[in-house]
Amino acid sequence: MDMVGTVDKINPTDAASIRLRTARRIFLGALIFNSALTVFWLFALLTNRTGGFFQHYDISRAVIGRIAGAIFFFYVLWGFIWWGIKALLLKYFVGFSKAERRQAFSSRMHAPFDVASFTSRYSERRIRITDMIGRRGRFITLAASGFYFLYVRVIAEPSPDFATLFLHDSLADAVITSWVFLGFYYADGVLGAAFYGPQSRVMDGVLARANCLLITTLWTAFKFVMVPIGGRLAAVFPSNRFAAVFALIWGAYIVTDAMSEVGGALFGKQKLRVRGIGDVNRKSIGGAVTGFASALIFCLWIVVGQGLPAPWIGLAIAIAMASTLTELFSPRGTDDFFMATANALICLAFGAMLPS
Repeated sequence: MDMVGTVDKINPTDAASIRLRTARRIFLGALIFNSALTVFWLFALLTNRTGGFFQHYDISRAVIGRIAGAIFFFYVLWGFIWWGIKALLLKYFVGFSKAERRQAFSSRMHAPFDVASFTSRYSERRIRITDMIGRRGRFITLAASGFYFLYVRVIAEPSPDFATLFLHDSLADAVITSWVFLGFYYADGVLGAAFYGPQSRVMDGVLARANCLLITTLWTAFKFVMVPIGGRLAAVFPSNRFAAVFALIWGAYIVTDAMSEVGGALFGKQKLRVRGIGDVNRKSIGGAVTGFASALIFCLWIVVGQGLPAPWIGLAIAIAMASTLTELFSPRGTDDFFMATANALICLAFGAMLPS
């Protein structure tokens, strides 16, 4: 039984209060984490040390300009584009009124927001498809281009830090971006909608932004997990295998995560109750199968394309299975963290078994 499934058996007023309390707790947890990260940043500025977790920590006019430019492009401009696409789908594909669309793009924490009232009047599948397009359309275009760029870079210039290329290199980036997300958490205006709107599922109800903020916070925290793992990966694999390992960790995660939601929204029957941050936490066999098939095809393509020996086929299958199971059973909002970690640990175990 998932958290919300239990909540739904309580009086609706009490259920709404529990969800708002959960949203506040996620915000408070992220606030505490980023405050600690900010203290760590100040310590790095004063001592010139980050413990090896971040390569850059300085702050200057050029650094501020770069961070501001990245935030404007990735979260404002790109956010507005996918906000517009999702708004059009909610209007013409789902049938939401103007007031309902405004409510869907709000923080949902200042006025009642009942998912059941929407699914009783409109097609739940169409709402899920629209949620998927807004969320995955915004993410996959950036993630796929970023993955390809970094994959080619690792092939051309294999570096010992290959496993952490998808994470923040700059401590200033991590701190400032996190504060911006915290600043817009309760905002109902256009900038709040640009930052959170495309990836905030209607089906997540009051907890939509809490889900997004949890993912963002864990992504920053993941640096402290992945750096030591990445160092061990560079020690157990020869440099001519770095690109394959990079692809099996990050590419498999991106493909599985995206295609599981695509398959679940288009074909799946949402009957598998899971835990997590969201008003409605359900997944489907169809989504799991789509995610596994896509991950397996991708991993085998990497292994065969690079002409790797037979044991790597076993690794490809293990990565595809682990990615699928981790995506399916991790609490919603935490699966990104656990998928990438599991993929990295499986590769590390495989590398440790290779003959030296």
